[in-house]
Amino acid sequence: MPSPSLNKVLQRARRGLRQHLTPGRGAVASLPLLWLGLFFGLPFLIIARISLSEVVIGLPPYSALVDLAESGMLQVRLNFANFLLLWEDNLYLDAFANSVHVASVSTLICLLIGYPMALGITRVRESLRVPLLMLVILPFWTSFLIRVYAWIGILKGNGLISNVLMSLGLIDEPLHLLHTEFAVYLGIVYAYLPFMVLPLYATLSRMDNALLEAAADLGCRPLCAFWRVTVPLSLPGIIAGSLLVFVPAVGEFVIPDLLGGPDTLMIGKVLWTEFFNNRDWPVAASVAVALLALLVAPVLLFERFRERGQSE
Repeated sequence: MPSPSLNKVLQRARRGLRQHLTPGRGAVASLPLLWLGLFFGLPFLIIARISLSEVVIGLPPYSALVDLAESGMLQVRLNFANFLLLWEDNLYLDAFANSVHVASVSTLICLLIGYPMALGITRVRESLRVPLLMLVILPFWTSFLIRVYAWIGILKGNGLISNVLMSLGLIDEPLHLLHTEFAVYLGIVYAYLPFMVLPLYATLSRMDNALLEAAADLGCRPLCAFWRVTVPLSLPGIIAGSLLVFVPAVGEFVIPDLLGGPDTLMIGKVLWTEFFNNRDWPVAASVAVALLALLVAPVLLFERFRERGQSE
């Protein structure tokens, strides 16, 4: 006969199992999975299917994976040459490398600018926090494309910056800021800075200020307390904000195309060229699959770090 304590444990396990298997809980849990399946899984399968086909002249401009032979047997034709082309052609390798470089530098700049902003918002009085956060997200009220076009008017040779500096006598000739790497970095940092500030603010606002007081009581100077207390506790916000900036910046197309000019080589522009100019959908789809594989790694590392932090 099982002991009374073992019976209690078994009863609790049965109650917990019944609670998890209730129809309401299952329906709620299935909604996110259904959403991901329809709007992420299914489109990804379509892109993966196109990446394994061959380019043809027709509509759609790619071959079928499964054909019916004259003998009546089904033939499956998988073309992996598109992925081999990405490895053999320096154009795609340089585009991937330059995209990662630009996204990494832009993420670092956003972190250096966004961390003081988020920390400053958490240190002001309660009545000012909401207005300051509204100022951070205020650019989202305007179209992304219009905001990028506005930077063209600011950075071009006869734009706002050059005219102001020339009127002040600081320069004699217009500055050539447009269609440069500086313009690309400026546009990406401006567009994605709120994605860095908001996760950092959410993390820093939950931090207990008594920890800083305890560090000061133990003789830790403010700068030392910042590095040894504030930064480690805000690490989840740093990682989340960095991913929110890095992932879309890698595949950015509009900013490099409008502010960087035709010489800016990034994977988003390569995708656009393959899809709409060259009409080579299989190669473009393989580029998209490879880009997704490149971005999955940092996301999985973040999830592993988050789970480890919760377990500790």
